Amino acid sequence: MFANVRPDTFRQLTAGAHLQYFPTGTLLLLEGDPVDFLYVLLEGQVELHGTWNDRETVLAVLRPVSSFILAAAVLDADALMSARTLARSEILMIPGDAIRKAMVDDVQFGAAVSRDLAGGFRTMVRAVKNQKLRSGVERLANYLVMLRAGEPGVGNTVVLRHEKRVLASLLGMTPENLSRAFASLRKYGVSVNGSVVAIGNAAALTALAKPDPLIDNHAPHDGDVVTAADAEIWSTRTTRAETARRAVRQA
Repeated sequence: MFANVRPDTFRQLTAGAHLQYFPTGTLLLLEGDPVDFLYVLLEGQVELHGTWNDRETVLAVLRPVSSFILAAAVLDADALMSARTLARSEILMIPGDAIRKAMVDDVQFGAAVSRDLAGGFRTMVRAVKNQKLRSGVERLANYLVMLRAGEPGVGNTVVLRHEKRVLASLLGMTPENLSRAFASLRKYGVSVNGSVVAIGNAAALTALAKPDPLIDNHAPHDGDVVTAADAEIWSTRTTRAETARRAVRQA
């Protein structure tokens, strides 16, 4: 987001910024609170979650480098979700009023913010489609296929990125339903040992999952794909290239 900003814009943004380390389990922001800062996760892991009527759900788990609460910072609005660290985290906090002023003063920065928000919006649309159009077993199958595709060279063994309580919430199910979903995948060659998942029949699992580029994003986690916007651009270019190759083969 900050790569192409003018030097004076960067100075303006960082003049009142704070770089802080937070221990595991720190509540950074509570839903309903005014948002005074844009948060940029540089190291560690942050969970975004929401609550209602004594219930809690995990909305996203962020890894570096990620900005969060950007929409609220842009609108000077209250937070719609809470944020807490899942690991010791290094976070840059940039005042929201500096973000809003820089968007007006520096067109390059304004475009970068728009790009970041667009990436987040498309990620949200994918998540909603995944929740509404697939069963719990299908969502878990797609999650495993995504893990395998996103880490080239892992073979048929993947490591879950989150503890199972968090994963269940991300997939829109209870921990008990997650356990039942894993049990249902045994006939597709899936076995679980703690956080390590062995995929004995990748073809069968993929056939069940039916990955769809309009729902799933299998962008690799490497130097070229850092933000959600990067992943969306990668997915679009990959899908278009594959469509072109199919058209050539059929010609």
